[in-house]
Parts: sequence; structure tokens; C-alpha cells
Amino acid sequence: MYAAPDGMTDVDDEILARRAAAGDRNAFSELLERHYGLIYRVGARMLGNGAEAEDLAQDVCLGLVTRLASYGGQSRFATWLYRVVVNAARDAMRRAATRRRNEREYGEGDGLGHRSTGTGEDSIWLQQVLGGLSEELRTTVILVLAEGLRHEEAGKILGVSEATVSWRLHQVRKQLRSQKGTTERMAR
Repeated sequence: MYAAPDGMTDVDDEILARRAAAGDRNAFSELLERHYGLIYRVGARMLGNGAEAEDLAQDVCLGLVTRLASYGGQSRFATWLYRVVVNAARDAMRRAATRRRNEREYGEGDGLGHRSTGTGEDSIWLQQVLGGLSEELRTTVILVLAEGLRHEEAGKILGVSEATVSWRLHQVRKQLRSQKGTTERMAR
């Protein structure tokens, strides 16, 4: 679950967000300083690439200048920000998929495959597993398991019910069990 850094409260974030939306540059800078780690971390986990996550984080930060006006305080600032980052990452993944498809169709690909920024076999395995999931399942796994959000909060970010989040995680477990069984049979 997300906790505001350095003893700051959600109320402080909401005040800063209102001030930043009204044009207070210092408030905006403070919000970015507090939440850049969240923006980058979620982007990196969804995109699986540090360089792409940096680009995404910069795009999100630049976009916050205008998006803050849409933050109405109906949810915690961090919940709203998660939603912004998840949507931006989904857009980036769609653009990347379209670019890859176009490269294949028009023969302009450079032959480079996906490169994980993680180290070790666990990181490679995790990226492979996440890469094999649908966008909805992958995003749900990242928010609940990697970010430690409650099902209810992940549901608010994703715009689905808490039960849907639980169902998605169940689907992931089923897929992993199936994948594990296939791998074990192939190893024999």
C-alpha cells in the first residue's frame, strides 16, 4: 500500500495538488519530488524497460501541469496519480505494439528484441511471465503484487470492482499453474 513519504499525509498531497493546479510552481515541484519514485516504478514495472520508464515518467510529469486541474479530490492524490501513470503506460504499450506491427509489416525492424533492465533469473522470469499476460491482468498484478495495493484501491485505479481485481488475480494464478505444468512436462 502506498504511504506518503517522510511523514507527509494524503491531506498534504491534496493541498499541494490544489495549489499546483492554481499555478504554484513550488507546490508542483514538491509533488513531483514526493511522487517521482512512484511514477517511475510503476512505469518500469508495466513497460519492463528502464529507458522507456524514464521517458514515460517525464511525459507524465510534463502532463501533470495540465492534468492537475482534473484532480477533484474525490480520491487520494496517490490513487489518482496511479491511474494517470497506468493509463500513460497503457498508451505507451499500445504505441509500441503498433510500432512493432508496422515494422514487421514494412520490413523496417532492426532485429532487436525486448531487453529487460532487471538482473538475475528471477527478473527475467518475471518479465517473461508479465509479458505473457493480457494488459488487464498484467496491470492488475503490478498494482496488487508489486505495488502492494489493496484490491479495492487497485479497482478504483483500474475502474473496476474489487471482485474483478480478485478474479483477475485468480486468472493469473491459473495461467501460472498451467504454464508451470507445461514447463515441467517439457523438462522431462
